[in-house]
Amino acid sequence: MASPVSIVDLFSGPGGLGEGFASVRVGDDAAYRLEVSVEKEASAHATLRLRAFLRQFPALPPAYLNWLREGGRQPDWAKLYPSAWAAADHEACCVELGTEAAAALLEARIRGIEASGQRKTLLIGGPPCQAYSLAGRSRNAGIADYDALLDHRNFLYEEYVRVLGRLKPAAFVMENVKGILSSSVEGRAIFSTVMKDLMAAGDGYRLFALSADRRLADEPRPADFLVRTEEHGVPQARHRVIIVGIRADIAARLPPEIAPRLDRAREVVTVEQTIGHLPQLRSGLSRGDSTDAWMAAMFAAIETVEECLEEANTTRPGAFRALLADVRGEVGSLAAQGRASTRLASGTNRLPQELAAWLAGRPQGVLTLHDTRGHMPSDLARYLFATCYARIEGASPRAKDYPLALAPDHKSWTTGKFNDRFRVQLAGQPSTTITSHISKDGHYFIHSDPVQCRSLTVREAARLQTFPDDYLFLGNRTQQYVQVGNAVPPWLAHQIAKALLPIFDFI
Repeated sequence: MASPVSIVDLFSGPGGLGEGFASVRVGDDAAYRLEVSVEKEASAHATLRLRAFLRQFPALPPAYLNWLREGGRQPDWAKLYPSAWAAADHEACCVELGTEAAAALLEARIRGIEASGQRKTLLIGGPPCQAYSLAGRSRNAGIADYDALLDHRNFLYEEYVRVLGRLKPAAFVMENVKGILSSSVEGRAIFSTVMKDLMAAGDGYRLFALSADRRLADEPRPADFLVRTEEHGVPQARHRVIIVGIRADIAARLPPEIAPRLDRAREVVTVEQTIGHLPQLRSGLSRGDSTDAWMAAMFAAIETVEECLEEANTTRPGAFRALLADVRGEVGSLAAQGRASTRLASGTNRLPQELAAWLAGRPQGVLTLHDTRGHMPSDLARYLFATCYARIEGASPRAKDYPLALAPDHKSWTTGKFNDRFRVQLAGQPSTTITSHISKDGHYFIHSDPVQCRSLTVREAARLQTFPDDYLFLGNRTQQYVQVGNAVPPWLAHQIAKALLPIFDFI
């Protein structure tokens, strides 16, 4: 391949999709080059730009490593590395798609690509999905006078289609939540409209489903576009709609074996394999946190769970009490570990070799974003019960499994609506979907280790999303969690990029 494929990346978030594509190499050369990435949210754009900057260096800059080790204010990259920072600033753009400013920016970039004579082009991105997701639709249903036709989020894909028609790339990749398959506006199915619009854009596109076991001549069905990430080596049960389109003139020349398809991984990767070897950390208290206060809160939580255990819906109360005793014995040693660690993982817990190397990244001895948030003492007791229950019963407890003394003061607790309000990420399985909700309270993302008694750190969530350990998310912790939860797993994107690469030989 003489030159890298030029990419236009829309709705980029912190860059998960672009990272996967940018990481593919042919020999010593990059197979893809990000020409422009567009993201409107300031903290996600800051992350995106920093990654675009760092990607230019074969080894991480010393000033960057010193900043990670010592903390403090971010260095002035424009002063230290003016050309590299200017290139990153040119690539990663903070602008809202659908506005005149974004349209003008993209028009200029597309003209630049055309002027260069580049024919190997690719459009990637995922329009915001809140209005399509099942949770988003549930929230919208509770909003008085909500009108789906007036919700611009239902139609942001049209901006993606507009750019597709203008750029006319050789191929495109569009990602969205699985809720788009069943979403409708005034009885009109959104997904069928999306498919028709994508196929009709520019000179026409042929759509391909990456995970479907169907022949090249077959037309994919809507359900075929659903990709289950746990089937492709991602340690997370994240089910997303991914549509690949190949321009009609190119698709007509493709031999059957070139049709893009994702291979199934040889093994399912678990939570324990992915984050179990990261440094153990104690949880924190949301108020008045200190080592002594946390230890007192943990001992009180243990007593609370022990006292009400007879009311719990467990088949093995003896094993439960034994596990609580083990936790009591480890509280002191874990307290000494503290709430944060910059030490690297000591091993890979039998991760598949390729994924282990991918997650290791280029950290150079520094682990970032591995620090815990604070929880209320009452939640510590619930987390402790939930993690012990999960360890013994092999499943996260439902509302009916909790003793009455541990029930939260919530009117809907017994209605079944919040059955899994507290959800443990089971050690021996892939995690559930990492979503932006992790930024709220962490109740859906409880670490599987009872003694740590906490929700996942940003780094743990990022690892389950398959971001390398050297991927730094900027902004405050809430913003970091949102970025991680909204992203496309880079390891999945890497596989998609490799599956697509052969088609560019037919241009």
